[in-house]
Amino acid sequence: MSAIAQNTASYFMELEEAYGAHNYHPLPVVLSKGEGVFVWDVEGKRYYDFLSGYSAVNQGHCHPRIVAAFTEQAQRLTLTSRAFYNDKLGDFEQYITNLLGYDKVLPMNTGVEAVETGIKLCRKWAYEVKGIPENEAVIIVCEQNFHGRTTTVISFSSDPSSTKNFGPFTGGFLRIPYNDLSALKEALKQKNIAGFLVEPIQGEAGVIVPDEGYLAAAKQLCEAAHVLFIADEIQTGLCRTGHLLACDAENVRPDIVLLGKALSGGMMPVSAVLADDEIMLTIKPGEHGSTYGGNPLAAVTAIASLQVLIDEDMAANALELGAYFREALLKTASPLIRTVRGKGLLNAIEIISKDPDAAWKLCLDMKEKGLLAKPTHGDKIRFAPPLCITKEQLDECIGIISNSLNCLNE
Repeated sequence: MSAIAQNTASYFMELEEAYGAHNYHPLPVVLSKGEGVFVWDVEGKRYYDFLSGYSAVNQGHCHPRIVAAFTEQAQRLTLTSRAFYNDKLGDFEQYITNLLGYDKVLPMNTGVEAVETGIKLCRKWAYEVKGIPENEAVIIVCEQNFHGRTTTVISFSSDPSSTKNFGPFTGGFLRIPYNDLSALKEALKQKNIAGFLVEPIQGEAGVIVPDEGYLAAAKQLCEAAHVLFIADEIQTGLCRTGHLLACDAENVRPDIVLLGKALSGGMMPVSAVLADDEIMLTIKPGEHGSTYGGNPLAAVTAIASLQVLIDEDMAANALELGAYFREALLKTASPLIRTVRGKGLLNAIEIISKDPDAAWKLCLDMKEKGLLAKPTHGDKIRFAPPLCITKEQLDECIGIISNSLNCLNE
């Protein structure tokens, strides 16, 4: 490493460059503190966080109630493994199943672990309940999906950056276009279809919102074909789109729900898979598990995180301010914006420019003006602030985005 003064942004960035794997390309800002909708860098500059840890901090950074619950439990008991019972897991299981209306929950840690668990559950149900011949179950997925980066999950990705030189891949998946009911209907006619795994909104693809009624119709098609409807609500769930689950907007009750990210309010990795007994109880002791899954610290933190969302009515705030935000962006009438889309406070703009780096440059300019966002797939920028943001704060952020668009246009 070169001789750079310690505790500066350059020092920390060079430290990561020298000793960390190069599997991310972060915006050049080094953060050291967060509170509510704000984060601060190591030099003390304050920013609006418009990524929210990819929606992991829906409740805002370091929410005091979540921190208090986490801290109190961290001083008592953090981990037992599932080799023993603990006095907190049952409370969480009862709380979340009652809240979402399912018989059972299987707790895990990361979002992609929830996805892997959902896949295993679907296959187990297919063989033991539906009667599909062993090792022949097929799960329908969508093009441009993002469900994580494990080997099984990237096996059905259509993103070359996720798949190139990572094979051989796992079979048993059939990919169809997103938001295409005709394609789903045809796919369901094929042999040995066990499930349909779908994001209610495709977040990583650039906040692709399906047609109204798509989810409800897809669920009906799955029911008619005796196929499980699996909703990946890891990013869209927990009030982000203006409802507790994004599927709630169309009164859809998935057969399997996958949750993560904001389930812990950004405190630690916590994920969960919910389903009814017919599905969940196909997995027997020893057939699936996790050392940390269901630990008492996670259980207490998750209850606090969910209760904050409900008590502070963050779904209603997301619904109201999301509509206001999209309307304000459209009013900028910037020639750089091809599209504004989203639901609740999960939104994106698509940049139109001859410069392939326009979206990145726009994010750099917004950073200088005090707002942090990040491009996805080159020309799209997600805007997803914590759900505790106020209208006054949002107005200030709209001003920053508008000013940056004007600067880039010049």
